[in-house]
Amino acid sequence: MKEATKTVEIVVNGKPMKARVDQPLLQTLLDEDVYVPHYCYHPALTPAGNCRMCLVEMEKSAKPIASCAMPAADGMVIRTDTPKVRKMRKGVMEFLLINHPLDCPICDQGGECDLQDQAMGYGLDRSRYQENKRAVENKDFGPLIKTIMTRCIHCTRCIRFATEITGVPELGATGRGETMEVGTYVEKALTSELSGNMIDLCPVGALTSGPYAYKARPWELEKTESIDTMDAVGSAIRIDTYGSEVMRILPRLNEDVNEEWISDKTRFACDGLRRQRIDRPYVRQNGKLMPVFWDDAFTAIAERINTVDGGRIAAIAGDMADCESMMALKDLMTAIGSPHTDCRQDGAKLDPSNRSGYLFNTTIQGIEHADACLLIGTNPRLEAPVLNARLRKRWTMGGFPVAVVGPGADLTYDYQLLGSGADVLKSIASGHHDFAKVLKAAERPMLILGQGALTRDDGAEILGLARKIAEGRGMIDAQSGWNGFNVLHTAAARVGGLDLGFVPGKGGRDTSGVLDGAGDGSIEVVYLLGADEIDTDRLGDAFVIYQGHHGDRGAHRAHVILPGAAYTEKNATYVNTEGRVQQAQRAAFPPGDAREDWTVIRALSDVLGQPLPYDDLKMVRGRMVDANSVFLNVDEITPAPWGDFGKEGEPSSAPLRSPIDNFYMTDPISRASATMAACTEQLGGGTGKKTGTDG
Repeated sequence: MKEATKTVEIVVNGKPMKARVDQPLLQTLLDEDVYVPHYCYHPALTPAGNCRMCLVEMEKSAKPIASCAMPAADGMVIRTDTPKVRKMRKGVMEFLLINHPLDCPICDQGGECDLQDQAMGYGLDRSRYQENKRAVENKDFGPLIKTIMTRCIHCTRCIRFATEITGVPELGATGRGETMEVGTYVEKALTSELSGNMIDLCPVGALTSGPYAYKARPWELEKTESIDTMDAVGSAIRIDTYGSEVMRILPRLNEDVNEEWISDKTRFACDGLRRQRIDRPYVRQNGKLMPVFWDDAFTAIAERINTVDGGRIAAIAGDMADCESMMALKDLMTAIGSPHTDCRQDGAKLDPSNRSGYLFNTTIQGIEHADACLLIGTNPRLEAPVLNARLRKRWTMGGFPVAVVGPGADLTYDYQLLGSGADVLKSIASGHHDFAKVLKAAERPMLILGQGALTRDDGAEILGLARKIAEGRGMIDAQSGWNGFNVLHTAAARVGGLDLGFVPGKGGRDTSGVLDGAGDGSIEVVYLLGADEIDTDRLGDAFVIYQGHHGDRGAHRAHVILPGAAYTEKNATYVNTEGRVQQAQRAAFPPGDAREDWTVIRALSDVLGQPLPYDDLKMVRGRMVDANSVFLNVDEITPAPWGDFGKEGEPSSAPLRSPIDNFYMTDPISRASATMAACTEQLGGGTGKKTGTDG
């Protein structure tokens, strides 16, 4: 158990208050709503004391103190708004503005700039500086970050973020004083999957978004709070729209999930929402897809489905499908007599019968309480960069040995590579491996099982081995409530689909069985709900219905295309990898004739003569609660009781691999993004590839 944090009594502006000794004085003041201007300080970074804007008076101190670098002490008497303090801040502000260009009207940071805001309170009405201003050449940080380094005030937030949070220390400072410059020394693109967060951290306009440059002003944008679906973490985001166009995506603070970070794919792939969109229904006629009206598309589907036995119809849900649409499609398949439904389009051998067997049971925030970790068949840096940052955060605290069974890669923290084959897992499960002793000695050990281990033919056997490790190495403690067994998903739809039972019914086929059946003719109709990651060549002569928002792989193979809505265009429910029920909000309307996905399925059910028993979003969500009570509690995690899952058997000796080769292109939206294409070209898709220095 964590010890209680020690507090001391201090007096601020004549008011007594308690302060924690483990945090800077500035943070205490901010927590107590005592405003102190600052630039270099950020609660997630180590204090630097660079800007000196946070100077305050302390009793018995001959000089003012930098409150960001001073811990609280018992009996401190602090004054934050005296004439002397204001005079000091005005002096600091004058120095900061000496070399700063007067380009606020064209700066993308305008309206969101800390320097601009504080200059209103502490700046002078005219400059006394008559000498030539300093000019600094802009740096090339790659396709994502635009630099105008003359604006830099040397707060070093970006440097500390790269070093401390991302673990990719590519930024540094050269020179001193006025000649100091922030850069990579040898010009190269930034390779971290979290680099875009530097834009948010920069308090001025030195670092801004390259793809967003000169597109809009902040006050012109409509802001909508929503949830990310580019991976299974469920990061809290804010979607900024200009009319019907998504201009940018920013992180929201959620300490339990993403803290205040998002991945570069989440932030920058939004330009893919405008490209390769399906904006009206299509029907294949004489080998060519032709645009039609909704009635024509539904009629073409009905004419085929009504001539086929329900047992020869199947449905596969894709990685970005929302829970409402999966619920509607499952009910429709049940109504027409089909047991062939599956949300595991990658073939992952997840056991839907026991919820604890497919959740990140520790929770993302719970990583900070673990004291040993085993990674199996996963590269969290590519699969979930924000979650990987949490692992690094725990590693930097110390006392957190990490071991990997699977691919070796730069994870941004030290680890022991135990091997790449499943034989290592057998040795750990039996207790003979040295790392088994490390896990057994830990108070709160954990493991993370990746999809790279579960999508193999022997995925069920590896799942069973992982369960044995969890049970035998002390990861399941009913007394304390600790559950260290974790599955890291890569698909936003996966946990929600499993919770709703979008899996094969009695006698039903999974994704592989559906594809085999389509190939040999035993499955005649396949409904793809945004399923683009399957091998479409295996669909044979089957009649394919594709419902989705982008003209990706599934649409190219389809006989009928039904236009759906992207995650920014609908009110929808998702469940993240830890089992947290989350709701995305509509920020823009779908283009053309496209509609929210569950409404399309509901309208189709009428034409098929199997009308679904709900007509609005509230009724659909009520049906989801009937299917699984976890949907009652939005933004909450319902703990899952431990149980039996996985299979006994001898796993293959083939090495474990991560399911992601190219981080920047994993779904239809990112594959349509010009920005992600530029990242792939310049940076490569994974770690250890192109860095930007190789020409």
